[in-house]
Amino acid sequence: MKFSRLVHHLSLPLVVLLLANCAAKKQPPAPVPVPGAVYVNPYPVGTYPYFTADPAYPKTYKVWKNAPVLARTNPTNSHIRIDLAKQRGLLMNGKDVAMDYPICSGREGHETPPGEYTILEMLVDKKSNLYGRIYDADDKCVNTDADITKDTVPEGGRFEGAPMHNWMRLTNDGVGHHIAPVRRYPASHSCIRGQAGPILIVYDKVKLGTKVSVE
Repeated sequence: MKFSRLVHHLSLPLVVLLLANCAAKKQPPAPVPVPGAVYVNPYPVGTYPYFTADPAYPKTYKVWKNAPVLARTNPTNSHIRIDLAKQRGLLMNGKDVAMDYPICSGREGHETPPGEYTILEMLVDKKSNLYGRIYDADDKCVNTDADITKDTVPEGGRFEGAPMHNWMRLTNDGVGHHIAPVRRYPASHSCIRGQAGPILIVYDKVKLGTKVSVE
C-alpha cells in the first residue's frame, strides 16, 4: 500500500504522530564537543556580552567600559551594583552598564552584608580606625593585619590605620567602598575594595545618597 493510501485509512492523531516521527528522524545529529577544541567567543569584540562570555570572566582583573554610557553618567543618574558571588562591581546608568570592574568583598567571619544602601559619607583621604598595622618602639612593623580591638600595641609603639582612599560609606558600622588591594576572592574586613583606576571613576560619578545594591 502506498504511503498516501495508508495515510487515508489512518485516524488524524496517528497521521500527526507518523509525520512527526518522520520529521524527527530527518533532524541532523547534535554536534559532539571536540576535546581540545579552541573556544570561540560568539559575540562581537568589545561588546559587554563578549566581555562576560570570556572564560576568564568574572575572575579577570580587566575592566570593561561603555564609553558613550560612561560619558553621560554623572552623580544625578548613576547607581552601583555589587555582585558578591562574581566579585564584580557595576557602575550603572539606569539599566545600562557603564563600567564593570573587579572588587574584593569581606572574607569569612567578616562577610560583606548584602542589602540596599545609599552612600552616607565620601572622603578622599581616610584611614581605618580598626584595622591596619602595628609598629614597635623602633618603628618596625610587627603586625601587618592588626585589629586594634584585639591586638596589643607594644609600649612605645603605634597603630597605623589602613588607608581607605576615596571612601564611600555604606553603613554606620564601618562598611564602605574604597581603594585597596583587590584579590580575586573575598579578603577584606567587610568593606568592598576596588582598584584605584575604577574607584576614581566611580567616586567621580556618584554623590551622597547614590544607591548601592549589594547582592
